[in-house]
Amino acid sequence: MTYFLGIDAGGSNCRARLIDGDGVVIGTGQGGTANARIGLEPLYATLRAVSDQAIGEAGLSAAQVTTIRAGMGIAGISRPGVRDALKDFAFPFASVGYETDAFIANLGAHGGADGAILILGTGSIAQVRAGGRDFTIGGYGFPISDEGSGAALGLSAMRHALRALDGRSQATPLSRAVTERFGHDTAQAIGWMDKASPKEYGSFAPLVMDYAEADDAIARSIVEDAVQHIERFIETIFERGASRCTLVGGLAERMQPWLRARTVARLSPMLGDPLDGALLLAGYRARTSSD
Repeated sequence: MTYFLGIDAGGSNCRARLIDGDGVVIGTGQGGTANARIGLEPLYATLRAVSDQAIGEAGLSAAQVTTIRAGMGIAGISRPGVRDALKDFAFPFASVGYETDAFIANLGAHGGADGAILILGTGSIAQVRAGGRDFTIGGYGFPISDEGSGAALGLSAMRHALRALDGRSQATPLSRAVTERFGHDTAQAIGWMDKASPKEYGSFAPLVMDYAEADDAIARSIVEDAVQHIERFIETIFERGASRCTLVGGLAERMQPWLRARTVARLSPMLGDPLDGALLLAGYRARTSSD
């Protein structure tokens, strides 16, 4: 029997799912950050650790491990030199396929068929499969890109809060909630911004959404601006040939009610998760009654 291993290695965590030839989950693994930015050695160590967890849970023998076909979606592997370096990673498997985490998320969302996902999380990027091509739209990194993302919401909130402290704009409950984290002190806020990561900016996104839903004028304006970018993202996805589009990511659910009804009507539900996509990348195909 051939076994299939799917791994979703992202900026926050790394997950593994091991199935048998019938699609039954026989092992899982969980680890920490596993994108290419942490360095190749730590990345390899994490991938091996979650693989070993899943294999250990399944109780596979060494001979059975050699039959495993693996698919791994790894954040950041588009960085120069990373794909070539992955060829040196030693796994005791029959085969290993590598792609980006967005690629496997899109495969899973549409069951391997054509379609697109718009990821709205700390950052934003569209992954598209259409007409035999796989490509991305946006996703050039914060603050250059990532429109409509959590990090972008956080940056807009900080900018408003600083203007309110200056007296250049009217303070609102949102601005006061943001500056409260810095003792309402401009110097402290600027010091934080000098070093803040996209994830740290993104930590303000739930606050912005809360106040927008409570009708804070500035919070609403921030969210409405983000929605314009998201709407244009979705329009572009269909213009580029996608037959389906699904919103995914931590911000997707809260943003969807702000979209126009006609935009929401064009969206499709997610058929599977990124690990399902990783298993498709590995070569798994569900058995049918005719098999």
